[in-house]
Order: sequence, then structure tokens, then C-alpha cells
Amino acid sequence: MSTRAKELITIAIIAVCSVVVYILKITGVMTGIEFSGTVSTIIIVAIFLALLVILIRTLRGHLVDRRTVFVFIAFSVALPLLMNISQKITVSGEVKQVYDAVIDLPPGSKVLVSFDYDPASAPELQPMAESFLRLCFMRDLKVIVMGLWPQGPQQAELAMSKILEDDEMKAKNIKYGIDYVNLGYQAGNEFVVQRMGSDFKSMFRKDFSGRAYDDLPLVKNVKNFSNIDYSFNLSAGYPGTQEWVQVAVDRYGLKMGGGNTAVQAPMMYTYLNAGQLEGLLGGMSGGAEFEYLANFTGKATKYMLSQSFAHMVVVAFIIIGNAAFFRSGREKKL
Repeated sequence: MSTRAKELITIAIIAVCSVVVYILKITGVMTGIEFSGTVSTIIIVAIFLALLVILIRTLRGHLVDRRTVFVFIAFSVALPLLMNISQKITVSGEVKQVYDAVIDLPPGSKVLVSFDYDPASAPELQPMAESFLRLCFMRDLKVIVMGLWPQGPQQAELAMSKILEDDEMKAKNIKYGIDYVNLGYQAGNEFVVQRMGSDFKSMFRKDFSGRAYDDLPLVKNVKNFSNIDYSFNLSAGYPGTQEWVQVAVDRYGLKMGGGNTAVQAPMMYTYLNAGQLEGLLGGMSGGAEFEYLANFTGKATKYMLSQSFAHMVVVAFIIIGNAAFFRSGREKKL
């Protein structure tokens, strides 16, 4: 069997295992399955001892093929999701700024949240959405959600249904139309934001479910941004945080924080440093930091452990690859 065929078989096995684990997870079969701290430590030590053995064998001239790398990366991403361990989370100033902005709002304040992303960016942004909305409801704030992306309101519905299953949320008896509203999607990009600066109703005559704007007690008296106490934009690109800053913040003085993918976040620091953004959550790490402040262990905290562990394994293989490279160069000289 050729090397290429072996690699394809390895990838296929990993893919099948991943699909099986995912199906078991969503069907609830794996709910509650978690390695103890001792078992988790043993697994981590075993993986890094195996990496050390690979390094030693590489220095002795026994190179590993790509299939080994695939398997190690797969395990380094999947296993931490089942581990009962935690990593130290250092909170950055921009994340704390978002948290403080929410905490400082008195009960009953209105918060506008725009979901400007699709399912492709959900792994990074959905945990932010869930923890942010949860904190708002814990603080008895009124939440108005919308989206400039077609799939945005659907992501909002998924986040709402997830957090409203929590026992603490059930105890608060949160009601649609009174405590939160989903205005849905409106096409037009920044033009929508501009029109909202004058009149929300002109853009959202009906909500996501088809109810008339004036039939929703929460927004019936919301005319424009002057009636919004704080806004939070979850963005994966255009239109997103940049357009909200340029229109809603600059023209209408809206107070706003941002939650962005790791790729987009660096471009938002210009607005953050200028004081146009009141806080920023960047990528998975930003979501994990916010969960830490909100005293809520969500997906971002779990995913960060996998991300950190995978990064360490990748660094280990970079070291192994360089060892193989320099060894081959020395052999050629000899």
C-alpha cells in the first residue's frame, strides 16, 4: 500500500471517529462523561512523553510520517474537551471594559445586541453571545437583538434557547416581548444602522417571528439609539463592528462594545484606543476571559483548553521538524 493511501486511510479514520463522537455528544450519550483530574494529568504526561520519544528517535534518524502528526493533533484537540482540568485565565483590560459596562447598567436598562455573523464563525462568537446575554439577564437588563447578516437572528435564537434552559434563568421567568426581543434581519448593511439612528421602526416593522413592532412592549417606546443604554456587536466581517462605529457611534453617540473573531479583532484596536469602542472581546480567548469575569464556565473556556493544548503539540512538532532538518543537513556535510 502506498504512503498516500495510508495517509488517506488515517484521515478517514480520524474523520469517522470525530463524526461518531459528535453524534454521541448531540444525542446526549456522552453527557456527563469527563476524565478525572488524575486521569487527565496521566493523559497529558503520556502524550508529552510520546512526543519526547519521537524527538529522540528523530535525532537518531528515525523520522515520523505525517500520519503520526495527524493523530497527535486530533487527540490534542479532542481529549481536553473531556478533561476535568482548568487553565489560568488572565483578563485583559479591553475584556474587563465590556464586563464593567454591563455591570454598571442599572436594572431595566436597554441593551442592543447585533449578531453579524453566520454559523461558520459560531465556534468563536457563539460562546461570547451566550455569556453576554446570560450576564445581561442576570443583571435584569432588557435585551434587543437583531442582525445585519441573514443568519444572525438565527444564531441569536440558538443562544437564547441555550441560556434560557439554565435553572437560574428559568427562575427569573424571562418573557419574550417584555425582557427580550429579536427584531430579526434587515438587508442594507450600514444603511440600516443609519436609518435606526432616526427610527428603529422604519427598519423593523415586524420582529423575527412576524409580530408588529408596536405590539412588543419592550420596543414600543424605543425610537432610536437615544433610547439604548449600551450596545454589543458580534462581528465576523462586513458589515460589522467597523460600520457600527462609523455610523452609530460617531454620528449618534451610541455606547458600544465589540466581540470579534481572532482574525478581525486586531483591526478593532484602533477604535478601542480612540475611545470609540467601550471594550472588546477578541477571539476564543476574549470569550473565555469574559466567562471568567461573569463566573460562568461556558464553551469558550472549554475550547481554550483544547486550543492551548493543540498549540503546544504543534510547537513540539515544529521543534521535532527542525531537529530532523538540522540533522539531515549535518549528515550531508559529513
